[in-house]
Amino acid sequence: MKTIFESTLLVVDDEPEILIMLKKILNQAGFSNVLTADCCQQAREIFGAEKPNGVILDIMLPDGDGFSLMQEFRLKSNIPMLFLSARDEDENRLLGLGLGADDYITKPFLPREVVLRLSGILRRVYQPMLTPPSQDECLVLGDVTVNFKSGIVQTCDGEKTLTAKEHALLKKLWEDQGNIVTSDRLCRAAWDDDLYGYENTLMVHIRRLREKIEEDPSQPKYLLTVRGMGYKLAKDANR
Repeated sequence: MKTIFESTLLVVDDEPEILIMLKKILNQAGFSNVLTADCCQQAREIFGAEKPNGVILDIMLPDGDGFSLMQEFRLKSNIPMLFLSARDEDENRLLGLGLGADDYITKPFLPREVVLRLSGILRRVYQPMLTPPSQDECLVLGDVTVNFKSGIVQTCDGEKTLTAKEHALLKKLWEDQGNIVTSDRLCRAAWDDDLYGYENTLMVHIRRLREKIEEDPSQPKYLLTVRGMGYKLAKDANR
């Protein structure tokens, strides 16, 4: 894969017209390899055989649900995954993000919004692998090392992979290490938008980040909350 547009994408939805429309939208945007599935079983077969670089999932499927399917996929891969669903309740959006989804888009949707969000996530994940290698950008947090080029968190217990949103948030905090980064600035870094509507979503991603970089996520030493303002990365976290 030389560019993100050579990515293999899997779209899972039980509505044929949605599958046709999304494939057409993505093809017109430059994504030439778009695979579709209308149920969990078909999605599992394609996922195992084709090993896609990104997945767009509906929640309501005839033989299961997108939440459970994404959990299955997450056990095998950390590729970008987005939910595209008519269920826009906060609890569903937070559940999807809490399970490790990189984004959650509700129907009806703007075609350009889907393309922009998907492209942004794919670039954050794959662009470092597509550009010539240079000196690694690493953040050291005690016994934890974060390599921003690869998106890998190295701990005493092994490796963990950052999702696209986690990568964007931690990179922004790292760039302003020791200083307060407001919630608005973090949301602009991860979603290209202000805080309004993302408060709970941001908290979910911060919690998941702490689970990957902190020895005790409930008592963080490095990724600190500044009440009423935002977050900061402790100054004694070495670059």
